Amino acid sequence: MLQPSLEPAWVDAFEAVLSRCALQRGDTVAVLSESQSRPELPQLARLAAARMGCKAFELVLPTIFEAGPAIRSTGASTAVQQIAPVIAALAGSTLVVDCTVEGLMHAPELPAILRGGARVIYVSNEHPEALARLVPGNELEPLVKDHVKRLRAARAMRVSSAAGTDLAIAMAGATCGGNWGYTTRPGTMTHWPGGLALAFPAAGSVNGTLVLAEGDVNLTFKRYIERPITLRIENDYVTAIEGAGVDAELMRSYIAAWGDREAYAVSHLGYGLNAAARWDSMALYDKRDFNGTELRAFAGNFLYSTGANEVAGRYTRGHFDLPLRNCTVELDGVRVVDAGKVIA
Repeated sequence: MLQPSLEPAWVDAFEAVLSRCALQRGDTVAVLSESQSRPELPQLARLAAARMGCKAFELVLPTIFEAGPAIRSTGASTAVQQIAPVIAALAGSTLVVDCTVEGLMHAPELPAILRGGARVIYVSNEHPEALARLVPGNELEPLVKDHVKRLRAARAMRVSSAAGTDLAIAMAGATCGGNWGYTTRPGTMTHWPGGLALAFPAAGSVNGTLVLAEGDVNLTFKRYIERPITLRIENDYVTAIEGAGVDAELMRSYIAAWGDREAYAVSHLGYGLNAAARWDSMALYDKRDFNGTELRAFAGNFLYSTGANEVAGRYTRGHFDLPLRNCTVELDGVRVVDAGKVIA
């Protein structure tokens, strides 16, 4: 097991990523964490900011524990709790290094923080060794931007696979975006590791069949699929979860535990573009050392997620991130991913 210590290479990695966020000497860096954050991450962020001559401060908030199903993989930290002085401090900073467990990506406070002009980078709750392996280079940003343009121009997406996936997605009204692991513009957010092009579809846009085959991933459970699961999807909602074995049983049990129809609906979908990210990396980490952003970003995966979708006006705490291998993705009939391989 990797040790929870500070290594010079990990400080170097944080400095490299913060440098790509266009920080200058004297800029203000807010390091946000919570009581259950991985302790090394805010420490590394502060050390890297200090190396760069920035004025760094840390906000540590208590982690909120709630009754009900265990909450995992939501992208919506509850730590800020609409505390006005905290929001003001973050919004007034040049850069917020978000080291909360779930991140601020879907947190209700994020719009106010971005309106203040801050830029935000969520450091995924990974062991620093994984982050250091996935420091973004120069090639990822133009690649992601190109595919985001393709998504925004598309009228339809079709996803298919030899395992039986056959999904039709109407792209009209979708909000499309991507990230490459750093951001330089005020009022924007990204996450590290990066390398994704995504769409949040409008309501009633997704129909068909999604087959999770052996070796695909349920990141909420941090588990490789061992027996196939078939999801029937009608007007965005999973209407049936078919399959035998513990993988299907876990999915049916967890999603039902929310007692919320919106937990069955599509959140976002897209595909990974990061050639440095690896599908097999989850096998090499203890669960506590692994958050799974690498598997969301590995090149050629099709990522299907259930749960909250602000574009469609749906809100829920239930969430699945499901990276699939060996899928073909077409935009208006043109292949951008062919059987799990990104087309140049």
